[in-house]
Amino acid sequence: MSSGRDREQRFIAYLEAFVEKEERGMLAALRRGLGKEPGTVAEMHRYVVPWLPDDASDWQANRWYIVASLFALHQGNWTSSESGRPTNLGASFARLKRETDSDSIERRFIAMLNCDADDLPQHLRHAISLLKSHEVKVDFAQLLRDLRWWGSDRRTVQRQWARSFWGRGEVTESAEDAPAAATATATATATATATAE
Repeated sequence: MSSGRDREQRFIAYLEAFVEKEERGMLAALRRGLGKEPGTVAEMHRYVVPWLPDDASDWQANRWYIVASLFALHQGNWTSSESGRPTNLGASFARLKRETDSDSIERRFIAMLNCDADDLPQHLRHAISLLKSHEVKVDFAQLLRDLRWWGSDRRTVQRQWARSFWGRGEVTESAEDAPAAATATATATATATATAE
């Protein structure tokens, strides 16, 4: 596990510890960030700043504030140990779609995939509220990792979420692992084609 992934996993474990201790004041402080510009709620700093990488850009810092406030809202963490591998928000929405069989779920999901980084916090707040109302868990460590790459020109995260939502399985690799997985798939396809010929 890379140091970045380890830091993100430990941050969510840190937040979960406050839930277990029923630290309502801390969770309330984090929820104050909902609907606000990330990093502008002073009460959040003491819980988030110690975890920020020293060289974090504005967006890279913002994602920690965003996920901290979303975790405080929902607190239903879908850990990797439950599924065997990290699961992304597309997998959570796939579960929600199966439970509700509502077309509006798909429309919300598509709108979220299409949004840019500036609009993403609002879409995520509505998404996490919806998932909470149906008791569908979220892998917050994976969400934190995925937000790192949200603005990528390749839209790798969006495609991974789409695969989890419309594909056959709930489990998917992270955006960090996608290039290696794509290379492996291409190699396997080329080998199969050569064998068939």
